[in-house]
Amino acid sequence: MPVKALITGITGQDGSYLADFLLAKGYEVHGVVRRASTFNTGRIEHLYQDVHENKPGLRLHYGDLADGSALRHVLERVQPDEIYNLAAQSHVRISFDQSEYTADIVATGTLRLLEAFRDYVDKSGKAAKFYQAGSSEMFGAAAPPQDENTSFHPRSPYACAKVAAHWYARNMRESYGLFVANGILFNHESERRGETFVTRKITRAVGRIKEGLQEKLYLGNLDAKRDWGFAGDYVEAMWLMLQQDAADDYVVATGESHSVREFIEVAFGHADLDWQKYVEIDPRYFRPSEVDYLLGNAGKAREKLGWTPTVGFEELVLRMYQHDWGLAIREKFLADSGFRER
Repeated sequence: MPVKALITGITGQDGSYLADFLLAKGYEVHGVVRRASTFNTGRIEHLYQDVHENKPGLRLHYGDLADGSALRHVLERVQPDEIYNLAAQSHVRISFDQSEYTADIVATGTLRLLEAFRDYVDKSGKAAKFYQAGSSEMFGAAAPPQDENTSFHPRSPYACAKVAAHWYARNMRESYGLFVANGILFNHESERRGETFVTRKITRAVGRIKEGLQEKLYLGNLDAKRDWGFAGDYVEAMWLMLQQDAADDYVVATGESHSVREFIEVAFGHADLDWQKYVEIDPRYFRPSEVDYLLGNAGKAREKLGWTPTVGFEELVLRMYQHDWGLAIREKFLADSGFRER
């Protein structure tokens, strides 16, 4: 029988890469999706198979971290061996505007899932394992480099909620002896990143500016420094954490930090454009409290998991730009042909 994995947040960037990764390893993958009036499964459409025609490796279930009873029903139905909790309201700037909702989904939602997991293990007798997705934003104002022993100093409602979720996971592990691992992942990007996140916003704009579809790119703090890696690399680290004999907490990072300004320079450079002619500062994009400098030390992950990143900063920016330039070319062709994409 294949190993069964359940992924919350499967329609997001990380969830889609993790589903790719696990299916390639022969897993039976189940995903939790929220009910919506429009399709929100674009990142996993390439994995979909009609249940009437095939026995699919990927199956989807309706659920929400705001609904504890639904989460319990999904666990009982799927009977997973591994659970990956990747669901969140993950936009840091928006968390200031929707702080209560962010806390309910990111913090209390994790607790709901952990409680359902505890009951599931108790009733089923399975030695199931749980991965909790943490964030480098939890370190906030802590001095770099940051590792597993660095004290948290969150600077946003999102980060505060992630800190709570981290400690809920730790407490569940220490109180009940459950296998619950925390991955403290530094920024990880890809062409599947949401277009409202700064890296994708940049590469999307560069492609559109190059094709004459956009004139300006409006951003906030260009001096913020982040440790950026490739999301496809980081999902392997998640999986490796659940293959260990004992659960633990791990920082996952590249060990390099670059400013938003550097990301802009590299992206516009690939398009042979002078970024200073196109980028404008909009104060609305500044956070009420900024995180200036994140730089991860993933020495523990390298030593104990054998994990190392394969995609460097320059290659990451290039692959995102090339993808989004391709989208801009398609968009321009359709516009010139009299069609408008919906």
